[in-house]
Amino acid sequence: MSAVRDVGTSASAAPRPEGRYGRTADERADRKLKIVGSVLGAAMLAFVGWAGYDYIAGAKVSGELIKWDVVSDRAVEVHLEVRKDADTKGYCTVRSQSEDGAEVGRADFRFDEQSGRIDKVVTLRTTSRATAAELLGCHSD
Repeated sequence: MSAVRDVGTSASAAPRPEGRYGRTADERADRKLKIVGSVLGAAMLAFVGWAGYDYIAGAKVSGELIKWDVVSDRAVEVHLEVRKDADTKGYCTVRSQSEDGAEVGRADFRFDEQSGRIDKVVTLRTTSRATAAELLGCHSD
């Protein structure tokens, strides 16, 4: 006779009849994690939807750089086309760069006209000769 006990046949490891004793602690924890995950997933989806809508609907001023021309060592003329609601006031930020990529000028140009589409040539002053001009963006007040 041997006094060795078989680990696989202990009372705690024996299979329980399904549905007789309720859920185990692991099953309850899994269910809670699924609920928390579902709630967080729905909240994340709602946030992404709201952020996308706000980005699209909130863009009240938009602009496009049509062309630019270096007129001197200290100035660049920039032709902008701005689209906005007639009652919206806003500004567009333009910058210029030198040949080595350094920023040599930056300015905000206001557009308060009561028009939905504005074509305007503005002069951007620079600290040295510019070789490029760029529209960084337009924003409403």
